[in-house]
Amino acid sequence: MELGLIHVYTGEGKGKTTAAIGQMIRSLGSGLKIIFVQFLKADDTGETGILSNLTPPVEVKRFNTQKKFIWNMKPEEIEVLKNDSQKGYEYISNIITENSCDLLVLDEFNWVLNKNFIDLNEFLYLLKNKPASMEIIITGRNAPSSLIEMADYVTEMKKIKHPMDKGIQARPGIER
Repeated sequence: MELGLIHVYTGEGKGKTTAAIGQMIRSLGSGLKIIFVQFLKADDTGETGILSNLTPPVEVKRFNTQKKFIWNMKPEEIEVLKNDSQKGYEYISNIITENSCDLLVLDEFNWVLNKNFIDLNEFLYLLKNKPASMEIIITGRNAPSSLIEMADYVTEMKKIKHPMDKGIQARPGIER
């Protein structure tokens, strides 16, 4: 790919990860090498197994050993999550520096930035110096304004209505 751009999928609505996976499928169809890195997700989700079994396979990596939502964590669990996120950042830094793929997806990475688990300015510097041909997608709620300003594509998913508002938990194959 000659020109790699930066996408941000943000907002309170469902569909950020789903949109990123849709782009990944399109990119696979064109023969691009893809690495999918998830932050803050530890439970089994429908996408992780299938992506690794596609041809060619998508490299899937997760950086979270906690099985709770961040708002339900104790301070010591948040520290573990922060350490997991920092390991993930080292991993993606190497991918970008070594130009190891055509499309890099950083799922739920906006949360990592918002919780200051990773220095935002350091990440923006990494993006500014990414290989010109690498496409990067960053998902998650509350994308920082400086990231939105830097990105080439910004899509906000707006929640109008969601089953969780009625107490319906995430269902396998639909929300997870």
